[in-house]
Amino acid sequence: MKKIILMVAMTLCLNVVSAQVDIITKHNGEEIKGKVVRVEEYTIVFKYDGEDAENTIGKYAVQKIVYGKSGRVEEVTEKIVINGEDDWEKVVILEEKSYIAGLKKAGEVRGKTGLINFQTGNTGDKKASKKLKMDAAKLGCPFVLLMSDKTTVGASSNSLGGSQAIKTGVAYKY
Repeated sequence: MKKIILMVAMTLCLNVVSAQVDIITKHNGEEIKGKVVRVEEYTIVFKYDGEDAENTIGKYAVQKIVYGKSGRVEEVTEKIVINGEDDWEKVVILEEKSYIAGLKKAGEVRGKTGLINFQTGNTGDKKASKKLKMDAAKLGCPFVLLMSDKTTVGASSNSLGGSQAIKTGVAYKY
């Protein structure tokens, strides 16, 4: 009888302790168990269960957080599904390295306007961004970390006096 009571007491204690653990579920299905310290605009700061060091993960990698203490579920971001080049408009260009924490690098991408481009600077920039996104979509990646963004104008860019926009980045997926 004492053994049964002891087993029940231990089970209840384990349930109370495990109920305090927050669970961060990533879009790739991976779960992180620990304690959410704070949720910022683009990142989540957390501590792994049993550790004191703070870690950061980008919100784009996270589907939801289940808070162990209250049981509340916080939906963080929707998963972006890229099925090919036609889904280029869904690709998100990121400019801050911390936003890609928790995502996997897939490859380098590039977008540029042609050598002879009589577009205005803004139109050339949009065209280069579109090509960058299309390149990422070909790889099945919903995110691009922008590494460089150059626009050359006038005689230095080409002999006809047009402008050329060149963007390079790194494509990421879940």
